[in-house]
Order: sequence, then structure tokens, then C-alpha cells
Amino acid sequence: MKFTRREMIVLGSGAALAAGVGVTPALASVTDDLIAAFTGGAEMGEGGITLNTPEIAENGNTVPVEFSAPGATEVSLWADGNPVPPVATFKFGPLNPTRSAATRIRLAGTQNVIAVAKMEDGSFQMAKATIKVTIGGCGG
Repeated sequence: MKFTRREMIVLGSGAALAAGVGVTPALASVTDDLIAAFTGGAEMGEGGITLNTPEIAENGNTVPVEFSAPGATEVSLWADGNPVPPVATFKFGPLNPTRSAATRIRLAGTQNVIAVAKMEDGSFQMAKATIKVTIGGCGG
């Protein structure tokens, strides 16, 4: 059996729709579920972690993110507007006195970047920053 290009496009689109490709879930709720899994459903405080990000990023491919979390054993970063919200997890041992890190992340668009720190006493601290990603370098 020979298919024309048009028939292949229709068949491929139907197969992708049946597989769920292109169906975008509510990414914020996915991120909330992932954070709840990370914390085990524990309550989170604010103030134990400092998150430094730019307010406006002219290039979503390399957005600088820096955090400092004194007393943290583990810090996870999430971007709630990305197709895959988990960005990175940093684990700190007793020989690391700074408990801070800096990296560059990729953002799909304007969204929140969330940092959750697991502290030495077992509690969790959260910090959130909204980063506006401009298209074409126009910061407005």
C-alpha cells in the first residue's frame, strides 16, 4: 500500500493525538506535585534560602540562577513553566561550608523558578522568583 504525503501527515497527526503528544498539562500543578514528593508533604517555611535571579532574561537559553542556603543538606530547583519542571538538585555534605551554588538554566518562557532546601533539622525552606523571558532581546 502506498501513502501520499498528505495521508501520512493525517495518519501521523492522528497517531500523535492518540498518544497524547501536544496535550499540555497544567505545569504548575505538576510542579506542585513534584515538590510535594520531594518534601514528603511537609510544610515549607520561607526565609532559610536566598535565591538570586535576574528580573528579566533577554535569552531564555542561559538564565543565571544563584542560591545560598546556610544549613541545607539538599537544594532542588524547579521551573514551573518548562515541559520538564525539575532543573537541578544540589547535595551538600559536612565538608561544604558555603551551601551555595550558581548555575545557568534554560527557561521556555516567563515563569517562576522555585528553590526548595532540605535543612539539617529535616525542615524545608522555599524561595520563589518570577523571571520574565523576553523574545528577541526586547526587555519590555
